[in-house]
Amino acid sequence: MKTALSIAGSDSSGGAGIQADLKTMTMNGVFAMTAITALTAQNTTGVQAIQEATSDFLRQQLDSVFTDIRPDAVKIGMVSSPELISVIADRLRFYGAQNIVVDPVMVATSGARLIRPEAVETLTKELLPLAIVATPNIPEAELLAGCTIDTPAAMETAAKVIHDRYGCAVLVKGGHRVNDANDLLCWDGGLQWFAGERIANPNTHGTGCTLSSAIAANLAKGYLLTEAVGRAKAYLTGALAAMLDLGKGSGPMNHAWDLHGEFAREADRSEDKSE
Repeated sequence: MKTALSIAGSDSSGGAGIQADLKTMTMNGVFAMTAITALTAQNTTGVQAIQEATSDFLRQQLDSVFTDIRPDAVKIGMVSSPELISVIADRLRFYGAQNIVVDPVMVATSGARLIRPEAVETLTKELLPLAIVATPNIPEAELLAGCTIDTPAAMETAAKVIHDRYGCAVLVKGGHRVNDANDLLCWDGGLQWFAGERIANPNTHGTGCTLSSAIAANLAKGYLLTEAVGRAKAYLTGALAAMLDLGKGSGPMNHAWDLHGEFAREADRSEDKSE
């Protein structure tokens, strides 16, 4: 079995972060491991508290994983401090990690900055050059490229800038009223659009985590980048289309939408088996 490592924060409500990553990687056929950057108290309505891991403890987690079960791919999610980003970059270089997918969680859907400016600088200098692909949303791509994105053509321009500036492939995710569910991949082979089905589901908590983790899982299994992206988008579409509805806010998706078998079935109460 191929393996994948998620380096990200914990989401106590289970819809995003390492919990979403573990579910996604498992459903995409790899053995999933984690290095936790922060604990959060959060639910579908928001984040109530954050407890960041220390640099030394994050380093120990990474060393523990790489010296025992080496990951075939690595997904990096939200990391809020430059110190933690530097530890991640140092360990990934030390172990020669491959198939690194960076989800640069920097800007919320509302436009609010999620990490400090100095952490953004460290991420772009130390992590993006190590990545095989980065997966920014529209506000994050605007920040990385230094330009406004309001049309599909502007997405293409920004993607080329990010690719040339940081030396990694980039998947600019649609949405934010720009090209909706269509994503754009820019890599050494050029530009490729991935058309997506617009799912009328308000419960989208963890979509970015899920997409990047699915890409990492498929890279771990040996798929080419374009194939990994296509398979990840198909998995995400299925998770959204399952129309799971939990919580009082923007709820999670059903990561197990494609799970079948005896142990995934609902309890059969049609007969009283207690006798």
